Amino acid sequence: MSEWPEGWSGDRGSRQGRGGASPRPENARVMRQARRGQGAPPQGAGVPRQPSYVDGAGHGGRGGYDSGYNTGQVYGGPGGPHGPAPGGGRPAPDWRRRIKWTAITVVTVLVVTTVGTYFWADSKLNREVDLSKVIERPEEGKGTNYLIVGSDSREGMTAEQKKNLHTGSAEGKRTDSMMILHTGGNGSTLVSLPRDSNVEIPSFVGSDSGKTYPGTGRHVKLNAAYAEDGPELLVRTVEFNTGLRIDHYVEIGFAGFANIVDAVGGVELDIPQDIKDTKSGADLKKGKQTLDGQEALAFVRTRYALAGSDLDRTKNQQKFLSALASQVATPSTVLNPFRLYPTMGAGLDSLIVDKDMSLFDLAGMFWAMKGVSGGDGTSLNMPIAGSVGGNLTWDSAKVKTLVSQLRNDEKVTVTGN
Repeated sequence: MSEWPEGWSGDRGSRQGRGGASPRPENARVMRQARRGQGAPPQGAGVPRQPSYVDGAGHGGRGGYDSGYNTGQVYGGPGGPHGPAPGGGRPAPDWRRRIKWTAITVVTVLVVTTVGTYFWADSKLNREVDLSKVIERPEEGKGTNYLIVGSDSREGMTAEQKKNLHTGSAEGKRTDSMMILHTGGNGSTLVSLPRDSNVEIPSFVGSDSGKTYPGTGRHVKLNAAYAEDGPELLVRTVEFNTGLRIDHYVEIGFAGFANIVDAVGGVELDIPQDIKDTKSGADLKKGKQTLDGQEALAFVRTRYALAGSDLDRTKNQQKFLSALASQVATPSTVLNPFRLYPTMGAGLDSLIVDKDMSLFDLAGMFWAMKGVSGGDGTSLNMPIAGSVGGNLTWDSAKVKTLVSQLRNDEKVTVTGN
């Protein structure tokens, strides 16, 4: 019986060893691949197209068998269709693409954070003062005028806080300091209104009752207007006695003031003289030093330790508030979220503003205050001519000139006491 399959022809011995002398085995079979779409034409109607068969090189028959044979290439390996770049190793990273997406991510985070912070801060503003209730208002001028008020409100303070801050426990609230801040094209001007100023209470509409109270020519200290009917009557009284329209109102109480100072880490100030006042709690030495919230409040409230009494006190208030604004509007505060958010939280929680006040208006006020302390503006007391019955009377001629310059946003040339 033959050991070889039927049809095998030729000498078996002559066939052995021939594969080594040829670049490819003789009569090698080709591994055929099915490729659809280019098969033989259909045999007839209804007969589907049959796949054609090609070798690994994409050629029919045997002609392409050795194409790429024994080149050392492995599918998926170096030099393959998905392999690394020539030279071996991993492909070089696409730095342009990485930088692009990193920048997009950073910008997106900043935008989302900024928008979120804005709405958070805006929601914390206490818009309680309605200036639309103020009657017979002066005409609007150029620039913007803020009435900044420090009240002696003790609302929300514990007995221990009242003791530590030397505020006493009086009910209600009164104005402890009042200033007009004007911002415009000729720098900022900060004008202090002594609380002992002699002013006339004009006709007004009660903020709660809505009842009209006619003017009787009654003269009182300026801070009595606030005590009588709150912020709206104070604005009405300031506008009536100066002729200057107030655009925005900002008020802060004792506790809020101290909290803001502590939130920014204290405020550095050069104390003009040794101050010891048992009523305000001030016990400070002359010279440059950093005041915490308790010390700062005592400093701006002290009056009995100063020779000039209320006028010197208003100068110290201007000096300190400008220094505070400078401290708040610094990169170390604005760019540091661990300081910025506590500062904003402390400030916004304790500020009372008018209903039309926006965050941009409030930021503009702080930047203007910083400009005053930096030498880009002017600060002065309302010009005083003398006193009557213990009340300070304004110099009417100087006040008229000052108001005209502020209304027309001109450079202020008037000097105060």
